[in-house]
Amino acid sequence: MSTTATTASVSTHILDTSTGRPAVDVAVSLAARSGPGAAWVALGGSRTDADGRCKDLPALPTETAQVRLDFGTEAYFVSRDQAEAQLDASRAFRARDSGTSFFPEVTITFTVTPGEHYHVPLLLSPFGYSVYRGS
Repeated sequence: MSTTATTASVSTHILDTSTGRPAVDVAVSLAARSGPGAAWVALGGSRTDADGRCKDLPALPTETAQVRLDFGTEAYFVSRDQAEAQLDASRAFRARDSGTSFFPEVTITFTVTPGEHYHVPLLLSPFGYSVYRGS
């Protein structure tokens, strides 16, 4: 799939608002479709880096009208809680429940316009999240 100056592009990052730090090593997958009702086409994915950013998301096809970002949040919270429990014995009770997550995944779907860049940050905590169109 080729890209041109009229192709939309997407980037994202994740901030764990419960710790005030970037969410590291979260799986992010990208899919696109040509419009409502069209089939989703998986384009690939990435993982967040030490700054919580995905710098290598796949390019969008030229006919893209809608995009879907899927964030694998459960594995992030499990590993975060286990690491915290190892550092602080008083938090060990949280690790017992680390087999599940209230939001095991977060899916964000949005419309794109050719030629525009869309930065879609995810603000994440164990029991809530929000997104917005960044710059």
